[in-house]
Amino acid sequence: MDISINEQPADIVLESEKTVGDLLSGIEEWLQGSANRISGLRIDGHTINAVSLPEVCEQDLQNITSIDITVSSWQDLALEALVNIREDLKIYETGSFEEQRHIKDSWEASVTAHFLAEQIPDIFVLAHKTILGEGLAPGDMTRIIDERIRELIDPFAELKNISALISDVAVRLEDIPLDIQTGKDSKVAETVQFFSHIVDKLFRLVRFLRLQGYVVDTISVDTLPFNSFIDAFSAILKELLTAYEAQDAVLVGDLAEYELAPRLLKLYSAINDKGWMT
Repeated sequence: MDISINEQPADIVLESEKTVGDLLSGIEEWLQGSANRISGLRIDGHTINAVSLPEVCEQDLQNITSIDITVSSWQDLALEALVNIREDLKIYETGSFEEQRHIKDSWEASVTAHFLAEQIPDIFVLAHKTILGEGLAPGDMTRIIDERIRELIDPFAELKNISALISDVAVRLEDIPLDIQTGKDSKVAETVQFFSHIVDKLFRLVRFLRLQGYVVDTISVDTLPFNSFIDAFSAILKELLTAYEAQDAVLVGDLAEYELAPRLLKLYSAINDKGWMT
């Protein structure tokens, strides 16, 4: 049997592998840590789609002459999936009734949906609700997807673009004690939600920088190694959310003003400083 990866002969020696699924599992294990994923499969010249894959994985390797496996970077696969769902939403928003029904009927079984559900679940959930007519309007969902596409393509540009938002949320965190004292509960809730959104975005951008080959872990933040700072930051963030759910106003105010606001500014400054790249 001939095995190739991206149309190049692969030096793979079968040992205990008996089925197509065994072979694919072994290759996926080999790819772990490389930020690459299996993105396509051809068996004896026939392209295998996501729907038929479970059945194909049961096939005996002895009955197969050739297998060609396509491997792509996670970044490329994510970008393709986001562009695909963006196009589906465009059709859903402006298309005919038949076009909208086709998207609804085929969405869950699509390659795009499978990838998003596994790799970018928050986008999958939001997009799924939009397509079912139960969530955000297609235009609003498209704006969220556009943001993710920008993050993937140029994370440094996105970092620069959120500078004003970082400053704004830091000020709002510092104001939480006063907002609590003056009974502005809705503003406090908005601040916590806004802060969570910004932190999620920063963590995504760090991940995308790593995917582009930047050694982000070499950054120091407030004299601490990057990973140590992130661990401490995440711990305090969890403490804030727990205190907020428990309605511990004093602890929420103290953590927001004295711990998270200054740490957020330091984290953003360290990541946004391109000097660490040289």
